[in-house]
Amino acid sequence: MVLSGILASGDLVGGIVAGVIVLAIVVSFALRSLMTVVTEYQRAVFFRFGRIRAQAKGPGLIFRIPGVDRVVKVNLRVEVVDIPPQSAITADNVTLQVDAVVYFRVIDPVKAIVGVDNFRLASQRIAMTSLRSIIGRHELDNLLAHRDDINNELKAQIALSTQGFGVEVHEVQIRDITLPAELMRAMARQAEAERERRAKVIAATGELEASRELSEAATMLASAPGSMQLRSLQTLAEVATEHNSTLIFPIPIELLEFLRRPGAVDDASPFAVPPRPISPAPPPSVPAAVAAVPGAAAELASASPAEDGS
Repeated sequence: MVLSGILASGDLVGGIVAGVIVLAIVVSFALRSLMTVVTEYQRAVFFRFGRIRAQAKGPGLIFRIPGVDRVVKVNLRVEVVDIPPQSAITADNVTLQVDAVVYFRVIDPVKAIVGVDNFRLASQRIAMTSLRSIIGRHELDNLLAHRDDINNELKAQIALSTQGFGVEVHEVQIRDITLPAELMRAMARQAEAERERRAKVIAATGELEASRELSEAATMLASAPGSMQLRSLQTLAEVATEHNSTLIFPIPIELLEFLRRPGAVDDASPFAVPPRPISPAPPPSVPAAVAAVPGAAAELASASPAEDGS
């Protein structure tokens, strides 16, 4: 009797435990069908008998009527949509491929569910179409140099198109621009030629500035005769420091003045010796004419035979 009572009491306890477990399972299923949890970054759009409620609910614990209400959860976080590479032709007839990325988020869950079938796919298609359209309005140089302006224009056009179904575009960025191989080689040659032009201009500008500085230095040295000697001594000191085995015999600059061609027109040196003026040679002297004396010829004639006879 005691054993049977114990067995009966054990069966009763087991039945109670089983009943509690079944009741907990039923209650959990009932609560799950009656309530839904909406996280902080989500909103719940309610459809009651197929008619949408005015506003989305959440976040938190939301009650619904099973079989009557249908709940659609919408993510409010910023989503990223990749735009696959699109073949486009620029305004200067260059074929290229451009891919981009779009950052957007839902600001009106009701419009995002009712206004469009799939707002993610719709946003991607609009971005692809807008990208090809904007690329076709710009030239290649403008597209490469002013990418930020292209991004802003693309963002404005996509935002205008997605405004009707509750999607806000945060940012649009062009990631990569793929150019044809022939065009890349031509651009490389152009860049190389441009670099060479800049190098030549910079070298010529440097030579011009150096010549101006040297001219000013020569003028300053010419104005002070002792400055050349000081400069010569400084040069000797520098050479003696760098090359100890080198012997230098300075020659006075004044000795070089005798080797210069004096009076040259193109001699612009400050040490040039001015040419000496050459006086013209005097004309040859002509003897003055002697006036004839009367009777002188007769005397000479009479004297000549007498001298011969003697």
